[in-house]
Amino acid sequence: MTMGVFLAVLFAAFLHAAWHALVKISADRLVLLAVLKSATTLVAVLSLPFLPPLPMEAWPFVAASVVIHRAYFLVLTVAYRLGDLSQVYPLARGVAPLIVAALAFLVLGERLGQAALMALVLISAGILSLMVSAKGAAGQPKAVAAALVTGCLIAGYTVADGAGARHAQDALGYLMWLNLFNGVPIIGIAVWRRRQVLVPQVRQVWVAGALSVLVALLAYWIVLWASTQAPLSLVAAVREMSMVFALLIGVGILKERLDLRKVVAVFVTLGGTVLLRAGK
Repeated sequence: MTMGVFLAVLFAAFLHAAWHALVKISADRLVLLAVLKSATTLVAVLSLPFLPPLPMEAWPFVAASVVIHRAYFLVLTVAYRLGDLSQVYPLARGVAPLIVAALAFLVLGERLGQAALMALVLISAGILSLMVSAKGAAGQPKAVAAALVTGCLIAGYTVADGAGARHAQDALGYLMWLNLFNGVPIIGIAVWRRRQVLVPQVRQVWVAGALSVLVALLAYWIVLWASTQAPLSLVAAVREMSMVFALLIGVGILKERLDLRKVVAVFVTLGGTVLLRAGK
C-alpha cells in the first residue's frame, strides 16, 4: 500500500466517523438515513448517463453487495436490540478486517506479509478491546453472536465491492450503480414508518442530511478506489481506524467520557496502523 493510498483511506475513515456522528446527533436517525439515501440515489440517477457502462463481469458483485447490505441492516438491527452499542459495534467492526483478509485470500488470492498480518491483528485487537465492559461480552451471548454475523456481512460486502470495483475498473461508476439499488429499500421503510410525520422530520434533518450525503459518498468512493490500488485486507484494516476517529469526535466534540480502556484501544490500534506502514 503506497503512502498516497494509505493517507486517502485514513481520510475516508475520518469521513466515515464524521457522518456517523451526524447520524448520532440527528433528531430522527431513520429519516436522516432516508434523506441521505434519497440524495445519493438522485445523484446516481443524474450521473449514470455520463459514466461509461458497467462491464457485465461487475454486475454479479453489485447484486451480491445489495443482498448482503440488506442482510447487514437486518442483522445489525437485531444485534442492537439484543445488546449494547458499546459492545455490538466494536465487535462487528473489529472482526471484519480479519474476515476480509481470509475472504480476500480465498476469493482473490491476496497474500500478506508477516508485518502486515501482525498489523491487521493489532488493529482488530484495538477495536475489539472497546467491547470490554464491566459486564463483559459473555453477559450478552445472543448479542455477541449477532455482532459476529454482522462482522461477517461487513466483510462480505467489503470483498464484493472491492472485487466489483476492480472488475468495473471504474470505482465511481460502480458506486453510482450500487447507490441506485441500495437506496430504495431504506427510503421505502422510512416513508412507511414515518408517513404521518415525514415532512416536518425532513425539515429538521435536511441540513445534516445534505452534509452526510457529501461526506458518505466521498468516503466510500475513496475506499472503492483504494480497493483497486491495494490489497482489500489492508484497505479494510486502515478503514477501521474510523473507530479511533469516532472516539476522538465523541470525547472532543460530543463530550463523551474518556477512560483508560479507550485510551489503550486507541494506542493499540494506532500501533497496528504504524506497523502496517512500516512493513509496507
